[in-house]
Amino acid sequence: MKFCLMLLATTIVLAPALAAQVQTDVPPPVPGAKAVTVEHIQVYGKSLEGNLEANAAARDVFVFLPPSYANEKSRHYPVVYALHGYSIGADQWTHEIHVPQTIEGAFAQGAREMIVVLPDSKTVHNGSMYSSSVTTGDFERFIAHDLVTYIDTHYRTIANRQSRGLVGHSMGGYGATRIGIKHADVFGSLYIMSPCCLSPRTDPPNPEIARALEAVKTPADSASLPFLTRAQLATAAAWSPDPRNPPLYLDLPTKDGVAQPDVLARWTANAPLAFMDQYIGNLRMYHGIAIDVGDQDGLRVDAGKLHDALDRYGITNSFDVYPGTHTSRVADRFQNHVLKFFNENLCFRPEGCR
Repeated sequence: MKFCLMLLATTIVLAPALAAQVQTDVPPPVPGAKAVTVEHIQVYGKSLEGNLEANAAARDVFVFLPPSYANEKSRHYPVVYALHGYSIGADQWTHEIHVPQTIEGAFAQGAREMIVVLPDSKTVHNGSMYSSSVTTGDFERFIAHDLVTYIDTHYRTIANRQSRGLVGHSMGGYGATRIGIKHADVFGSLYIMSPCCLSPRTDPPNPEIARALEAVKTPADSASLPFLTRAQLATAAAWSPDPRNPPLYLDLPTKDGVAQPDVLARWTANAPLAFMDQYIGNLRMYHGIAIDVGDQDGLRVDAGKLHDALDRYGITNSFDVYPGTHTSRVADRFQNHVLKFFNENLCFRPEGCR
């Protein structure tokens, strides 16, 4: 079974995605929609070299080229980078948002053509958190630098921040928030879907989970962990790496059953609601910022806090609470809201992008 990660301030809410997949509202194919071209490639990440978990530096990437790409050889296109959630990779993400059908539907309904890129960021513990860690690899830089550079080099893109959009769901929503806040020089518009992990963690895991985490002795042990426990291990690998603590090369928020405040402080340092005040100048650079979340999603409160924080600084953003759960509308949202948003907020004319 597949699950989506939803970190709250002191707990993790689970949504079994196998059931959620059945409930996902998939928009019907649009009559007359033209086919996009799908390329499954690998992109080597210099930023991922030498990571202590031995996660692959060459990452699977799905590139969706618009209908006109093959014939209009002189035309260049904006690019949208779409980040998957915890426990799924790029391939599973294509099924969750039902691409290429939803991309084709968006174009058929009036969205201008753009390139859509889905990178894989799965790790030994099932999720990179799109963070910078010697243990997992620097996935933040991989997305913001290595991947963007590769796509601009190998495809006919408009290589300008105003023509690059970043979107993600759940852990990917956290990634879009984190990377977006720190790399406004790379991206021009952000769409944040049901983001996890926004608020600081203040409490260690409950005793049962803490004991299970401390019992892990090898990276291979991670595969047999319950979802909740494995998610916390992925968090520790991303946010409290420790190159002097083999074989997992991470520090846990408990040791011998005792809470480790210094580790929790390092986790807090990775919470966007804790660090975004340092990057307000970056956030003011965006042409558009959108946030959405379901009214039955446990992440609704923190998504609202992000919206409120942006409002507090006078940073224009939209916040949409739609009827649904964490995954029940993700494909519909991607076609009818995400790509529409980027149609309205990206620069489509090379000569008009500054």
